[in-house]
Amino acid sequence: MRLLIVEDERQLCENIAAFMRAEGYSSDCCFDGLDAVDFIGSADYDAVVLDIMLPGIDGLSVLKKIRTQQQTVPVLLLTARDTVEDKVTGLDSGADDYMTKPFSLEELAARIRVMIRRSGVEQTDNILRVGTLTLDTRTKIAAREGREIILTAKEYAILEYLMHNKGMILSRDKIEAHIWNYDYEGSSNIVDVYIRALRRKVDADFDEKLIQTVRGMGYVIK
Repeated sequence: MRLLIVEDERQLCENIAAFMRAEGYSSDCCFDGLDAVDFIGSADYDAVVLDIMLPGIDGLSVLKKIRTQQQTVPVLLLTARDTVEDKVTGLDSGADDYMTKPFSLEELAARIRVMIRRSGVEQTDNILRVGTLTLDTRTKIAAREGREIILTAKEYAILEYLMHNKGMILSRDKIEAHIWNYDYEGSSNIVDVYIRALRRKVDADFDEKLIQTVRGMGYVIK
């Protein structure tokens, strides 16, 4: 899962991003409304946390641009204003949820999970299934035929992304863009390295191979 955090208080933005990364989400930080429009237009995000008071253009203007472009990405608004009128304005502008400052990071994470489920990205029962492979997005536990599979954070993120897109071919570039942040400067074959590791854990002990390579195009799980 990939998130965009748009908040001009840099420390708060970085704190949210760090907390969500610990929860297993790839998270980009953005501090300006105009930059946020560029970020959203150039990447595939699963959810956006958007402050209302921003330099450049305000959060409501960013939200309106997102919805005008027919983007359905879930958006949670952050604001210091807590009147009913402010909340109604935010929700009527196309927001999926609304939180007032100060707030707990635990509650923010829970609301993000709910937004993503409502958008149809997650299964309502938190369990993703492909053949005999299951992935619990709440506990982050993978298992095949009842045997738990121990995954690193990045292995989990890639497997979750593949399973959310079961049957769809995902290119290496698309996987890398979805899992890693904008500031990532790693090796060009990093996706291949993680896919090999996942195959050892998910497929090696089973006759049916779920993670497949489509030559010249990328990877698919089916």
